[in-house]
Amino acid sequence: MNSKDQKKHIHTLNEHLQIHFDQSWVGEIESRFESNGPWDDWTLYQLAYESENTKLVKDFDELQCLNQLSNLEPMPHQISTAKKVLTGMRGRAILADEVGLGKTIEAGLILKEYLIRNLVKKVLILVPASLVLQWVRELNQKFNIPAVAQKKAYMWDQYDIIVASVDTAKRNPHRDIVLDKEYDMLIVDEAHKLKNKKTTNYQFINSVKKKYCLLLTATPIQNDLKELYNLITILKPGQLGGDSQFKTNYVVDKRIPKNENQLKDELSNIMIRNRRSDGHLDLTKRNVKNIPLTLSDEEFDLYQSVTDFVRKRAQESEGISHLFSLITLQREVCSSRDAVFITLVNLFKKTSEDSPVRAMIWELVDKIKKINSHTKAKNSLDLIQQINDKVIIFTEYRATQEYLLKFLKEHQIIAVPYRGGMNRGKKDWMMDLFRKRAQVMVATEAGGEGINLQFCNHVINYDLPWNPMRVEQRIGRVHRLGQKNDVHIYNLSTKGTIEEHILHLLHEKINLFESVIGGLDLILERLEKKSSIEKNLYKIILESQDEGEIRTKLNRLGDSFTKVKGEIYNHQIIDHPETEVNP
Repeated sequence: MNSKDQKKHIHTLNEHLQIHFDQSWVGEIESRFESNGPWDDWTLYQLAYESENTKLVKDFDELQCLNQLSNLEPMPHQISTAKKVLTGMRGRAILADEVGLGKTIEAGLILKEYLIRNLVKKVLILVPASLVLQWVRELNQKFNIPAVAQKKAYMWDQYDIIVASVDTAKRNPHRDIVLDKEYDMLIVDEAHKLKNKKTTNYQFINSVKKKYCLLLTATPIQNDLKELYNLITILKPGQLGGDSQFKTNYVVDKRIPKNENQLKDELSNIMIRNRRSDGHLDLTKRNVKNIPLTLSDEEFDLYQSVTDFVRKRAQESEGISHLFSLITLQREVCSSRDAVFITLVNLFKKTSEDSPVRAMIWELVDKIKKINSHTKAKNSLDLIQQINDKVIIFTEYRATQEYLLKFLKEHQIIAVPYRGGMNRGKKDWMMDLFRKRAQVMVATEAGGEGINLQFCNHVINYDLPWNPMRVEQRIGRVHRLGQKNDVHIYNLSTKGTIEEHILHLLHEKINLFESVIGGLDLILERLEKKSSIEKNLYKIILESQDEGEIRTKLNRLGDSFTKVKGEIYNHQIIDHPETEVNP
């Protein structure tokens, strides 16, 4: 159709179309203006006004997400941290708060804020496998962030906010899929595991394409200033110069910095660390009760017999690992007859048929069979009944865990297990059962990592680890932000055994239970330059001639702990107040 025909067609349409204007409302609105009303319902107007008002961004520096968190009331230091990352660090930061101060909450606040501002859409969150479901649950329930746990390869494309384990993401076919994508934000929990540039974890995460990045760790420096440099290189390459430039400018020794003030200024631009000792954190108290127990005659006879067996075997010196396994026998006797029985059976199987050791093992097994009373279990039952509230029991041994579950069931106490080896779903199920139905959770060391139990405030250390950090991690499951009640810790120890000595070291010399020690793992790293504290304890037990010598050597070990703690805080860059966020 040419232009002449188009004009003719339009003219024809105009002749047939009749346009009518509805002006009935004009008279009514004029009347209302003249008489000043009536208008719409005032209550509806107020609600509409408030609705629009909440959408206004009144101050760019204020967190908009705080108006949308109905299931969470962040702590002042968490809000301050989120603001600083948003306005001063441009979304790239190391969140280095001490254990239990809510680094996950801080990361959630930052992520929520960027989502609200439409600065972030595609998000990758890499965490230890045991924490995947916990992260998903917290992001969904507390922040209303639709995060999902990665399970199948297609999920990388289907969902925008993925939580996955580092081990899964770095393996094919997942690795190529992840590295091919561009993420608006990358969040890495337990980031201290990236301290070595040569590891596949470091190389993989450094290769992920990301606009914003958060690294979460309570210990950005563990054993070497280079570890901190490596973390910062992931976030902001060149922030501290090249490798050689960093060493020249900031390193005297791998643990001792130079130009400290300049280094602190640089760190304040990329790292935030809040501490319990800052005084503005509302943490509940710890109430510690050490409960010494007297073993029955049969139990103590077994302990002495196992001790004699260990000393005789130690003299034959069949290798350091073998000596450590012998000491484990003593520790297991203090825990339960079931634990020591299994170890003895395994030792029997490894011993040649003509060895006299087999006869010695059978003698010990006969002594185990004569034990009918279980001092620790009976006292634990009495304690649980007195508490009449939820209790978590920690033990180091799977056999002891199984025995306790059976023992408690026989006495009408509902208890659930929690241990390493359980899949994600079962662990989640056990947590729900403990929260809603069971009175007791019996957890092994591996099972206790990463779980949050603020709804429980009673902890029984059925047997104590020899590593102070592991003890603190146990207590940290309940004594953390969100705990509304004072935490009660009950340490069981058997008189006249190695347990008594270990409790003396942890409680009296290191003062572990009464106050949370900031940077505990940092202290242990420095103390364990040549040998771990557990190996030192094994050596003390094996080489001491009597109980008095054991106690003397343990006192020296405790004194060295105190000395190292003082040295660290005299040269601690990351704990200096100038780098803190002080709400």
